[in-house]
Amino acid sequence: MTSHVPPPKLAVAALAHRHTDRPFRGIALIVASTVFLASSDAMAKYLARSLPAAEIAWIRFLVFVLIMLPIVLAPSSANPMRSTRPLVQVSRGLALLCSSIFFIIGLGYLPIAEAAATAFIAPVLVTGLSIVFLSEKVGLRRWIATIVGLMGVLVVVRPGTSAFHPAVVFPILSALGWAVALVLTRKITGGDRAITTMAFSAITGFLVMSVIVPYYWVEPGWSQILLGIGIGISSTFGHWIVVLAFRYADASVLAPFSYVQLVWVSLLGFFVFGEVPDAWTLGGAALIIASGVYTAHRERVRRSQIEASAEPYPSV
Repeated sequence: MTSHVPPPKLAVAALAHRHTDRPFRGIALIVASTVFLASSDAMAKYLARSLPAAEIAWIRFLVFVLIMLPIVLAPSSANPMRSTRPLVQVSRGLALLCSSIFFIIGLGYLPIAEAAATAFIAPVLVTGLSIVFLSEKVGLRRWIATIVGLMGVLVVVRPGTSAFHPAVVFPILSALGWAVALVLTRKITGGDRAITTMAFSAITGFLVMSVIVPYYWVEPGWSQILLGIGIGISSTFGHWIVVLAFRYADASVLAPFSYVQLVWVSLLGFFVFGEVPDAWTLGGAALIIASGVYTAHRERVRRSQIEASAEPYPSV
């Protein structure tokens, strides 16, 4: 997702340190972040009418870099670009970049609510990727939650019917990119600071897109430039607010409230683009939300078992 980066951004929790137990403050921050992220999605969809996805992504990462640059260059005893696992950080940045580009492409063809609902399958995809990359043992209940989430996607996209649009593959690929980023985030948890991870994400995305964008460049007008800046500011601050939220509450507490973003994108889709989500999209979104919330709950159980047991990855 452009801001998704992407939806479900709740696994940014892995970037945060230990939190103080102030769940209401964390919930308020999560809800606030969904406003920024939904606004970023809406602006990206509007801009996709006139600019190629590569150019929109480049502008977004340019703004991201400009926001991060004063922090990176500020005199400090700890260099923000010093990473314990730089290759993992770069790989994570590339995954986030792919997630952003694919989501923007999808927005050019799909209703914003449908694209966002489909992309929220990312936390469910993490289940399968964690087996491969983290050697996790996944129990029956998490597999059932994964299947329910995938069923939700099928309900939204309705393959084999006249309502199916081939472009739905792009938000699915976006979700896969974000899921890869979340798994890689776990690999660097405890080794790098949040500011290091964000700096690597910004610089990696900007450098790669700077190589690609000349092949797709369209001369933007001032209104398009302003929208692009708005996308960069909204998505950057949205993700940073998510990181702050996890200082005050666990993912299992905050996860349900991240889906408020679907409410905002649906409202923006209606008022800005005249789009009305149909019953299939709403029903599929409900299954995806239920799957994501339950997956977050099982993740909390898994962490509790890890803390109480000598087994590295108990099956949940």
